[in-house]
Order: sequence, then C-alpha cells, then structure tokens
Amino acid sequence: MSRVIALANQKGGVAKTTTTLNLGVALVEGGYAVLGIDMDPQGNLTMSQGLNPDEVHPSMFNVLVQGIDIRDVIYRREIDLAVSSIDLAGADLALSSVIGRERALSKALMGVRDQYDFILIDTPPSLGLLTINALTASDAVIVPVQCEYLSLRGLAQLERTLELVRENLNPAVHIGGILPTMHDSRTIHGNEAIDILRKSFGDLVFDTVVKKTIKFAEAPVHGSSILAYAPQSDAAEAYRALAREVLNGKKI
Repeated sequence: MSRVIALANQKGGVAKTTTTLNLGVALVEGGYAVLGIDMDPQGNLTMSQGLNPDEVHPSMFNVLVQGIDIRDVIYRREIDLAVSSIDLAGADLALSSVIGRERALSKALMGVRDQYDFILIDTPPSLGLLTINALTASDAVIVPVQCEYLSLRGLAQLERTLELVRENLNPAVHIGGILPTMHDSRTIHGNEAIDILRKSFGDLVFDTVVKKTIKFAEAPVHGSSILAYAPQSDAAEAYRALAREVLNGKKI
C-alpha cells in the first residue's frame, strides 16, 4: 500500500505546491511510482505540469462530489496527477449535506493505493473541508514553513486541527516533518526563524532547507518541475535531499 502524505499549511505562499511537485519528481527519479493530487481550487499543481485548470474535465470536484473513479482524472506527466479545476471551489458547499463528507477522498483513493508507492496531496491555504479530506486520507503531513516569524505562528492552528482529525476521523495522522522553505541565508531574520523552528519542534524539522530562488517561479511557466527545468541547481538538489529523508523514514 502507498504512503499517503498531505502537504498542508493554512498560510499561502509557503511552497506547498512547489514541494508537492518536486518531492514527487525526486521520488520518481528514485524509481518510485508517485501520484499527486491537486486539492486546491486554484489549480496551481495542475498548472505546474502544463495543464489548464479551466479546461480539464472531469476533475477532483467530480471525484469528491459525484463519486467518479479517480483514475478518470489522472494525467501522466512527470508524476501522475489527479487534476483540479475551479469547480473545486464549490466542493465544500456541495458536500455539506453528504454523510461521511470528510471521507470522500479516502474512499476515492481505495482503488489506486496499491498502484503507487507515494500519494502526495497538495492542499488549499485553508483548513476547510478539502484540507480535512486530505488529512483524513493521509498517513502523515509535511508542513512547508516559510522562514519568517509570522509563518511559524500558523503551525499551532494546524496542530489543533490535526488533533481534532485524530480524535474524530483518522487516529494515525501526524506531522511527519516540517520543511523550512524560501530561506534567505543572507538575512539574520531567516536564520533566526530556522533556529526557532528547530528549538520548538526538534527532530520534526527536516535537515533539508529549501532556499529562495527565482527558478521556482520560472519552472511552472515551462510546465515542469525544478528537477526538469534546472536539474543541477541547488534547488533541485534540495528536493532530492528531502526525498532521501522521506525514504529514510525517520519522520514519515
């Protein structure tokens, strides 16, 4: 059975999508079968692989709300990708009266969990029903955290949400690792933020630190991961290092 990992943080702009894609591609480089699931109505993961969320149909909305087979929304790209569309923005409302609505994604994954080594779920920047579905379906959570003080504060809210999910929906889900992202080593503040993270969360913090670079903005324009766009870059090597930590299994 595959390991299901959600990438979650209710704060936007912390490199959730970037991490979902590039960790997935790094795992594929290592010979593993990876499915990425775009649970964000903005469709950034879908766009990052050269697909237009306004044109794909069906999408994860149809999987969650109408119960269609998730295999019908999977596209073969650098990773296999279950695509998002803007329709997903209406999923919370459409599922609101459905019994077991928090388990819609878990049920959808049952038919494909034996086909992949890893399933990585990109979540929206909120702790709404889409994210709850992701946490309910997951074995572990990777939390990308921008190396700024205000970003660190959001971890407490995510921990409270995880506690509720464990109590009511999925006793096994846990934070598998905290990933420092968008780090600028030239600033005192960026280095202090990493120190605070490590002092507060200890071994939960990955050794890998993803540094800020313009290449992360350039790669999606070409519909590719950083590993395909700039394979020899420090950014690509950072995600290969993260993949090794995930495979090492100390935290995930």
